[in-house]
Amino acid sequence: MRRADRLFQILQYLRGGRLTTAAQLAEKLEVTKRTIYRDIAHLIGSGVPIEGEAGVGYLMRDGYDLPPLMFTTQEIVALVSGARILQSWGGRAMAAAAQEALVKIDTVLPEHLRAELGQVSVHVLDIPWHGGDWRDYLDQIEAASKTRTRLRITYKDESGRPSERDVRPLGVWFWGKVWTAVCWCELRNDFRMFRLDRIATLTELDRFRHEKGKTLQDFVVCQQGG
Repeated sequence: MRRADRLFQILQYLRGGRLTTAAQLAEKLEVTKRTIYRDIAHLIGSGVPIEGEAGVGYLMRDGYDLPPLMFTTQEIVALVSGARILQSWGGRAMAAAAQEALVKIDTVLPEHLRAELGQVSVHVLDIPWHGGDWRDYLDQIEAASKTRTRLRITYKDESGRPSERDVRPLGVWFWGKVWTAVCWCELRNDFRMFRLDRIATLTELDRFRHEKGKTLQDFVVCQQGG
């Protein structure tokens, strides 16, 4: 770990007025206590309001704002590219969050790096050929996979045949062209992947508990031939 990263992590651990010993910091950061003592001295010398002493512990007074993180040019390209992809290919909530993230990044960047932000040459086209409410469904399914909420969907297969399914959403996967929902399908009693642009309606049901053989990890094992 670079020293700059370690100093940032020390500040994170000390935030909120928490008393933390050098031994605890050394264990979390996998360095010696002597290294922590030197880092603390460096931070204090830089004007960070850290109080305490060796053998007792350290804390940082409330109200201290961490300086903004700086990004390399390559990191800016990666962040902007990812945000633009979500703006065009993500759910509505994801797209809005990506836009807000770009605004925040622009706010904290110094002038010479802010110019880099506007010069990223990676662009993403919208996908108007997708039908239905797939953007909303993407947000809903992603949220339902976190809260373990069963869903009832009406779905059209490749031939246009409709069906109704009660499913346990496990996550959403992007295949470079379409989003799919990875689910445990209660009708088929097996894993199924549903293209979001083929979902006609989506309704939330009750909560579910993960069961052995029906989790995302089990799905991955099945895909790997395990």
